[in-house]
Amino acid sequence: MADLTERFGTMVFSEHAMKKALPKDVYSKLAATREEGAPLDLDVANAVAHAMKEWAISKGATHFAHWFQPLSGITSEKHDSFLEPNHDGTAITKFSGKALIKGESDASSFPNGGLRATFEARGYTAWDATSPAFIKDDVLCIPTAFCSYTGEALDKKTPLLRSMTALDAQSKRVLALFGKHPKRVVPYVGDEQEYFLIKKDAYRKRRDLVICGRTLFGASPCKGQELEEHYFGAIRPTVSAYMKDLDNELWALGIPSKTKHNEVAPCQHELAPVYSELNEAVDNNLLIMERMKLIASRHDLVCLLHEKPFEGINGSGKHNNWSLGTPEENLLDPGDTPLENLQFIVFLTAIIEAVDNYQDLLRMCVASCGNDHRLGANEAPPAILSIFLGDQLTEVVQMIMDGEASVHATTGTLDFGTVVLPNLEQDNTDRNRTSPFAFTTNKFEFRAVGSEANVSDANMVLDTAVAKALSDFADALEGVDPDEFQDAALKYCAEHLRAHRRILFSGDGYSDAWQHEAEERGLCNFRTTADALPCFIAQKNIDLFAEMGVLTEAEAVCRYEVKLEKYNKLMNIEATTMVREARRTYRPAISAYATKVAKGLETIRAAGADAVMQAEQDTLNELCAGVTKINEKIQELDEIHAKAKSVSHGQKQADVYAHEVAPAMESLRAAVDAMEGIVAADYWPVPTYDDILFYV
Repeated sequence: MADLTERFGTMVFSEHAMKKALPKDVYSKLAATREEGAPLDLDVANAVAHAMKEWAISKGATHFAHWFQPLSGITSEKHDSFLEPNHDGTAITKFSGKALIKGESDASSFPNGGLRATFEARGYTAWDATSPAFIKDDVLCIPTAFCSYTGEALDKKTPLLRSMTALDAQSKRVLALFGKHPKRVVPYVGDEQEYFLIKKDAYRKRRDLVICGRTLFGASPCKGQELEEHYFGAIRPTVSAYMKDLDNELWALGIPSKTKHNEVAPCQHELAPVYSELNEAVDNNLLIMERMKLIASRHDLVCLLHEKPFEGINGSGKHNNWSLGTPEENLLDPGDTPLENLQFIVFLTAIIEAVDNYQDLLRMCVASCGNDHRLGANEAPPAILSIFLGDQLTEVVQMIMDGEASVHATTGTLDFGTVVLPNLEQDNTDRNRTSPFAFTTNKFEFRAVGSEANVSDANMVLDTAVAKALSDFADALEGVDPDEFQDAALKYCAEHLRAHRRILFSGDGYSDAWQHEAEERGLCNFRTTADALPCFIAQKNIDLFAEMGVLTEAEAVCRYEVKLEKYNKLMNIEATTMVREARRTYRPAISAYATKVAKGLETIRAAGADAVMQAEQDTLNELCAGVTKINEKIQELDEIHAKAKSVSHGQKQADVYAHEVAPAMESLRAAVDAMEGIVAADYWPVPTYDDILFYV
């Protein structure tokens, strides 16, 4: 046990490491910067940089890098050696405060949505002192923000930090009305990371997996997940060895990897960490995904993070468990006193209002090529945003809306009649796995986030929307007489819950009835990424970001353009790969097998055999018809794909990809997949789902 605890965080310049390495006065000034946003002077930066360098070198590091999150969604880093040559042929090690605080990178070389041209290349990285530096692969990685020469945010970290600032400020305004003045209010997140592990040999033989991250072809396996035997089942030794290595590396990086298990689909697994402050949780999740892929290769495996690598079985999500708290309390926990119950209802109301008002924006932030295939089936929530509260909390909310709850300020009691607000630390309701946004004990689980996503987007939007709702509450209640505050707060909540009750839904999100009901309620239903992306630049959403100080209009438009361009490029890659594979891999194999069957029939009949050979003739006819249909579908996809590529307007091109190219791809897939069950196994050119998903 001692070895296990001593291993944790050994590769992180954590608060514990800083206290040991830094003089007390330097540490206190750095703590003020991290916790209160106090300016960091150069002398302190130099002292921190020196201590950080000495610590890193003692751990075997030879280089340092500013580690940042460009709009590509992954992480980037440029490695610089600590070595500094002398004129006499010797060298020293050097790392200055300036190098710690600021770096430079070509801003035009990363996705920038038109904010930077090639001749306007300069961009800067700036140290994020709130997220600890760490060592991986003998490189000291320093989490940083990334901005252009003119100051626009070109990364995912900067708006996230701004959204946390907005949420902190507005939460404090609300808590002040309850007589509370916490030092900080912070969103906490725990992201459950789902993934697939398959054999590297099978992966290499599937060009669609290698190029696109998902199978563009593939008939259903003989056995899928219908026996429900994989979920929480015994972990196969190959996977268990991988998971142990992964845990060891994550623990050394200070990432609190807690839970690991088999997921529902064959070859699917899950890792869940302990909750962390949002900014650190996002950094940790990006590291988790990176290490998952790298460590898999050591075990002759490949880790697939695509949301839907295999058709017909569960896809992979990243359930984003979000809560809000101070150092003293979780604000989504009702607490034990009437006033705390009212405080909980206020924050709950703000979240309900935020999700309803900005449901389009929340849907947009989880939109991607991969998630388009996942949402709406196999335990993934539908594209329609709704909130699940559970039976008991729904009953309490209904009483408030109906005016059956009252506050008596003279006695300080909150009376819900015969119903007492339940202790939500105990599981008091069933789970609804079809809900995209579900309350679970003392947090909300945003289940619509895709497994491959950088969760900055989802949390940035959620933080911002909730901050706006809290701001509106504070604006309305700050001038109210303290003796009348409880009654006024409950009245405000009742009015706003009634105004936003349409977003509350506890039923089956997969049912056709919900599709119709949601439309009648006026809820958004953006089925594809192309449909959802314009929400980013809707005026009400641009106004939200501007008011909360999270994104300027130029930064919002930039992100829309980047997401749009990525969608179009990915769809182009998938369509190109599909046509090429159908022509060069599948059709020749099917034709070759048809030729073999035809020659066999001819040989047998020439020998004068009495057998009718009707089954073989039927097979040959089916194969020939299948090749003809594949040829037709290839031509159809080719023509529609050419049409999409000819469209110069980004949004219009995305619409063609979503509503014309994607259906044509499905038709071609169906034509090829129909042949898989007919062609002999030794003629089929790639590993099938049976081969990939059921290895020893």
